[in-house]
Amino acid sequence: MGGSAKKKGPRTVKLTVSKIDPWSVMKMTFLLSVAIGIATVIAALVLWLVLQATGTLQNLQSTLGEIAGTESADQLLSLFGLGRILSFAIILAVVNIVLMTALSTLFALLYNIGASIVGGFHLTLSDD
Repeated sequence: MGGSAKKKGPRTVKLTVSKIDPWSVMKMTFLLSVAIGIATVIAALVLWLVLQATGTLQNLQSTLGEIAGTESADQLLSLFGLGRILSFAIILAVVNIVLMTALSTLFALLYNIGASIVGGFHLTLSDD
């Protein structure tokens, strides 16, 4: 078998990201932020259950009872009930969903304005 067997290097392609579709950015960010929101609520639930199971909340209640009195300790720890913690986590998740979706869409629009002025990001992709 004759011929020259030249080993070629990896192929490279130069591309420019000149426009980002704001609608696709909004859809993708919405889905990702919903997933993060669900994870936030589940993490708050798991954390509360772990604190309850290990007796941390009871120890905190007895310590606060010694410092501030039983009535004040009960009032303070009523803030750390499961319902309040999950309500706070859900409100935080909803605010996070709205803000992440709105800001990412706004940044996509701003990128398009900037890319029309300077040309966008130049990428070099290689095939290994």
